[in-house]
Amino acid sequence: MPVHDYEDLIRIFNQCFEVNYNTRLVRGGDEPIYLPADAERCYHAIYFAHGFYSSGLHEIAHWLIAGPQRRLLEDFGYWYEPDGRSAAQQAEFEQVEIKPQATEWILADAAGFRFRVSSDNLNGEPTDNSAFKQAVYQQVGEYIHQGLPERTAQLRNALCEFYATPATLCYSRFDPATL
Repeated sequence: MPVHDYEDLIRIFNQCFEVNYNTRLVRGGDEPIYLPADAERCYHAIYFAHGFYSSGLHEIAHWLIAGPQRRLLEDFGYWYEPDGRSAAQQAEFEQVEIKPQATEWILADAAGFRFRVSSDNLNGEPTDNSAFKQAVYQQVGEYIHQGLPERTAQLRNALCEFYATPATLCYSRFDPATL
């Protein structure tokens, strides 16, 4: 099992995207956030929580999914209801998290890193997330069938090279029972 140092993730991401997208991955504090370039910072910054490798992968996944206009907005213009969501709020959260978490899983696989689906609602109304897990798994299959978006493929390839993991993306490598 490879060692997963967040500094490696930062270096790999920045080598892929700093020049062409003026975007850097940055170790942050308690809360992750995406901040577009402004008068004080000349680059777009993806801040991930506490140097956690999994947080870095997750925040990168959001960036990879965001289109050019959303990448000009703080946190890509998405709403975020913090932990403590109602069942209805949780269902909405899960709906917008399917693609990011599928992307995160694909990146985690490329890095040889264990992926766990995140409902991110420890203090909220209890809900059954089995349908969410299945939706994430199905989205991975759709990405494999349709081909990965260009930036996702670029980062996945860089992670595969760095961690010496299989370059071929196979659906059989993804097991929904592990979520």
